[in-house]
Amino acid sequence: MSASTPATAPAPSRVRVGPGALVAAAFIGPGTVTTCTLAGVRSGTALLWALAFATIGTIVLQEMAARLGTITGLGLGDALRRRITGPIPRGLTIGLVLLAIGGGNAAYQTGNLLGAALGLDVAFSGGARLWATTVACIAALLLATGRYRLIERVLVALVIGMSLLFVATALAVSPDWSTIARDLLRPSLPDGSTVVALGLVGTTIVPYNLFLHASASAERFADGAPHERLRAARLDLFVAIGLGGVVSMAIVIAAAAAGAQGASVDSAGAMAAQLTPLLGRWATVVFAAGLFAAGMTSAITAPMAAAYAVAGALGWPRDLADRRLRLVWGAVIATGVLVALTGVQPIAAILTAQAANGLLLPIIAGFLVYVMNDRTVLGHNVNRTGSNLAGALVVLVTLMLGGRAVWGVITRVIGG
Repeated sequence: MSASTPATAPAPSRVRVGPGALVAAAFIGPGTVTTCTLAGVRSGTALLWALAFATIGTIVLQEMAARLGTITGLGLGDALRRRITGPIPRGLTIGLVLLAIGGGNAAYQTGNLLGAALGLDVAFSGGARLWATTVACIAALLLATGRYRLIERVLVALVIGMSLLFVATALAVSPDWSTIARDLLRPSLPDGSTVVALGLVGTTIVPYNLFLHASASAERFADGAPHERLRAARLDLFVAIGLGGVVSMAIVIAAAAAGAQGASVDSAGAMAAQLTPLLGRWATVVFAAGLFAAGMTSAITAPMAAAYAVAGALGWPRDLADRRLRLVWGAVIATGVLVALTGVQPIAAILTAQAANGLLLPIIAGFLVYVMNDRTVLGHNVNRTGSNLAGALVVLVTLMLGGRAVWGVITRVIGG
């Protein structure tokens, strides 16, 4: 679907989950599941406050992205290309988007495919390579339809299923709700938990989601009065992203129960086995299904976001069926498959993507806040003081995350 043939807008009188679910589908990937698992096993529920902050920060930035797409019909890449007019700054900006979003998402795609493959392998066996290729084919076939609304419906269904699985798992371990409430409201950093806490924020606030959300909102909320479209877009993102935060917290809670049993868990796959004494013989299958859904949703949204970002930066039509966009999302999927087939562990690919994410996140967040103060584009829908302050806070935190991520990669390289 192109920008010239927008989807019919939803009735603003009720919540219609759409672009917000794409964002939730994108940030709840295998990396998030693994990070939340490690947080729960190592620190119990003490780091839930970090996820609460990350969820709020995501809502702050994604609201800006949704407002941009809904009011102007532009994606973030389009807005940046139009706002930054100098040839050198524009060239640097476009180059950054192409390298970091396109290249970074290709690196992430390996982890997405292998994460989904791990879930299928636990349930059915057959090997990670076979299932990674299968997941890639499913993602490619879905994107090849070029039908945004079909893709949206599939992702909404997967997000709902994933949410039910992980939330049910958390409820089944009978958590201590008073402790959970305390840890949500009282920030603390147990010994050795700083890096994990930063990881929880870094895996939730994802730069490519800003491009994805703006473009998807322009597609989804195209008709009707501006205030009605904006209200529908905000309801959508509050519900979907809030649900995504709850799912991440549910994974931490379930992992905390496994850690309380003295389990030694270093991955989401290992946690599935450790939950068996707590939940019975279906624990592994349930958690594996959730891990598959997390990988599958991200395996679809990562190439989709890359295509939207590149299209906006280069001024191409926002049409998933366009040959140029097919080349972009196809290249992201193909790269993920090729790396997965080498048999290499996804850690190296994810580490590379995290380095790109660390560099890109504060820059893109800063660009977004900058664009959202342009009255020539947004009129009276520009950021108000509260939005700018909240956005500045998130940019500051993401800048810290970016520095920490890059420093972590440098120390690993130096350390051999």
